[in-house]
Amino acid sequence: MARYGKETRRSPEQVLERALAFFGPAGLGLTVEEQGACCLRLTGGGGYVLVQVGAAESGRTSVTLETREFDYQAARFLETL
Repeated sequence: MARYGKETRRSPEQVLERALAFFGPAGLGLTVEEQGACCLRLTGGGGYVLVQVGAAESGRTSVTLETREFDYQAARFLETL
């Protein structure tokens, strides 16, 4: 398991929408296990991706990705933010 973090100017909703498009059925093909206003959990291929968003002290959106088996893809996704 690995954990990655980043701050972005995108809204939490935008981050979760982009994460769903990137990792979800139309992207990497992972299955949505849980989806809410603050998080998105996807599974498949023997691993998972958990995306959590919140407000950072800087006024930006804080993004945390926890993953198993999708480290490379998680890093690529964070680059798009």
